[in-house]
Amino acid sequence: MAPKKPVVASGADVGDGVRRRPVAAAQAVPVTAAPTAPTAPTEVDNKKQLAPKKSSVLNFLDAWEVVLAPLLLTALAIFTRLWKIGISNIVTWDEAHFGKFGSHYIKHEYYFDVHPPLGKMLVGLSGVLAGYNGSFEFKSGEKYPEDVDYTFMRAFNAGFGIACIPMAYFTARELKLSRPAVWLVTLMVLCENSYTTISRFILLDSMLLCGTVATVYCWAKFHNQRYNSFEPEWFLWLFMTGLSIGCVCSVKLVGLFVTALVGLYTVEDLWRKFGDTKMPVVTLGAHVVTRVVGLIVIPLLVYMLSFALHFAILDRTGPGDAQMSSLFQANLKGTSVGRDSPLEIAYGSRATIKNMGYGGGLLHSHVQTYPEGSHQQQVTCYHHKDSNNDWFFYPSRDDEAYDSEADPRFIADGTTIRLIHAQTGRNLHSHDIAAPMSKSDKEVSCYGNLTVGDAKDHWKVEVVRDAASRDRSRIRTLTTAFRLKHPVMGCYLRAGNKNLPQWGFKQIEVTCTKTNNPRDTYTHWNVEAHWNDKLPPSDPGVYKSPFFHDFIHLNVAMMTSNNALVPDPDKQDDLASKWWQWPILDVGLRMCSWDDSVVKYFLLGNPFVYWGSTAALGVFGLVAAWYILRWQRGFGDLNTTELDQIHYAGLYPVVGWFLHYLPFVVMARVTYVHHYYPALYFAILTFGFLADWFLRNRKRVVQYAAYGLLYTVIIGLYIYFIPICFGMTGPNKQYRYMKWFEKWRVTD
Repeated sequence: MAPKKPVVASGADVGDGVRRRPVAAAQAVPVTAAPTAPTAPTEVDNKKQLAPKKSSVLNFLDAWEVVLAPLLLTALAIFTRLWKIGISNIVTWDEAHFGKFGSHYIKHEYYFDVHPPLGKMLVGLSGVLAGYNGSFEFKSGEKYPEDVDYTFMRAFNAGFGIACIPMAYFTARELKLSRPAVWLVTLMVLCENSYTTISRFILLDSMLLCGTVATVYCWAKFHNQRYNSFEPEWFLWLFMTGLSIGCVCSVKLVGLFVTALVGLYTVEDLWRKFGDTKMPVVTLGAHVVTRVVGLIVIPLLVYMLSFALHFAILDRTGPGDAQMSSLFQANLKGTSVGRDSPLEIAYGSRATIKNMGYGGGLLHSHVQTYPEGSHQQQVTCYHHKDSNNDWFFYPSRDDEAYDSEADPRFIADGTTIRLIHAQTGRNLHSHDIAAPMSKSDKEVSCYGNLTVGDAKDHWKVEVVRDAASRDRSRIRTLTTAFRLKHPVMGCYLRAGNKNLPQWGFKQIEVTCTKTNNPRDTYTHWNVEAHWNDKLPPSDPGVYKSPFFHDFIHLNVAMMTSNNALVPDPDKQDDLASKWWQWPILDVGLRMCSWDDSVVKYFLLGNPFVYWGSTAALGVFGLVAAWYILRWQRGFGDLNTTELDQIHYAGLYPVVGWFLHYLPFVVMARVTYVHHYYPALYFAILTFGFLADWFLRNRKRVVQYAAYGLLYTVIIGLYIYFIPICFGMTGPNKQYRYMKWFEKWRVTD
């Protein structure tokens, strides 16, 4: 007969360093706040007998902790995020970008940026509330004029950083962490120096972080309503999660990473329900439909609404016009696109030709030549308007009947033409030479002149559609979409949003592609602006550009431009950093000039928060591996409640960290330390979970000592490095004590 196994409390003595919980012979120690039967009543009675009676003050504090603690911590956040926020009166770091974007909203001028519009609209709103008229240019390092209340605008932005503190507190509570661990998580967010610094300027990062924290909080609230399906509170937090997702994605596309986290949770949740054979099919379908509405439809509507507002507010011409379609530009106030342009194109017309692909630019050439291939004049697509975008429509060399003095001859579908570059007089040309980047396509260049050339200067017009008419006998400004086919080689003129190297000024490559795909919008072109003295003016801008077309067009342009932000090997970017440097706090970032007369800010995190949270990610992996091995060997260390705690309070923050961190590992674009801040929040939650896991069932004196030490170190280091947040004044040498490592360029 096998010896009887001793009775051991769930999770007891699982090895050094992994939540060892010795159990006294006469008394079991509960592993969670919800003890398991049948020992629970006895344990509760024993605790009641042994626990000392609390004073009325302690009872009051204990009962009201959920109100008093977040209020106190929020008050500290208000102080740390707002104290001396206006001490520096110069445009600091990326305030040069986002302050300027806010100005465009105030002046209603259309601009282009790689980020969605919500955050920048809020910057514009802060300017309106501050009484700012939008006239300041926000040049980096320039002093703010007296009529720009930059302090209020910064304080408005700091409000999002302040809001992160109470939400972090309540998120930790929703993740079922113990009270000391809840305080620990909140303190780590409150006393993270980089979070403090980034919140004190006119930037998008505090808005992004606030949206990320809000999404995690709403997700945790919704998860805790899983046994109350279809109740009002269940619907509330489902839709609030969707609303948060929509807002964070409308600030920066990084919000898609926290969206992916919620998506993974939703897939797992629905999969569990699918496996519940007792659940009626109608109920399962209702779960699917409500999640589609709450987590897909609502976020998408919020995201689209931000763009609808963007288009509605920016109704005047501005510096970002060329990123949009010609028809969109024609409807902007003050634009020259299409205004007074002759409607129909004829030989001798001078025009700009726009690529209709998403993010497409204007057909362009300049005197510089290709360094390889034909060594002829470069042809590109360019988003900015200048005279190098102008082309003349001329007949083919075979058309000897053309008379420039005679009445205008209009260009129709099927007409073979030449395009002459207005500035250099050369012909748009292609030949059997591989394109510089897209090797499967043919190079497009400018060659010859009006009299020198050959049949490879010819292009046949093929009309795709016309928004104004079904008559294809005339090519019209703005409304006609056409392709240009090279008759000799049978290829089509294309601009596929692939950027040339520095020798091509990072402009878009133009090629001639053999692929005959009429639906390829990158082979579609239209005339944007048109001049011809022999033709009467008209207003093609009366035709409206559809919202969905503009919405998709702008989003593709944003993503294309964002991907093009790659490091330039010919330039040294002292502010850029690598992904591997962030979790170990290997580098910081100077936000302004380092002159002794300037108030200086250095973007650097709290060392303990960074190193501790990074270590927590590895420790969690070891803890998970330990329990998996124990489970495989037949040990039942964990009950259902503990498994759920590891799963939702431990694993999901780790997954959230990976989702926010790994994309920056694989992407080619230039990266900076602030790209790590959303991932850092998930690492902090992981640290809080592990502290709770290891200490929850320890003796009270051990808990007090451990948490007290953690609180002291976090707060102490925060105060130690606080000058980098509040602004360093005077000579650099007096802050030398903060330079722990050579790459922390605090003083040199």
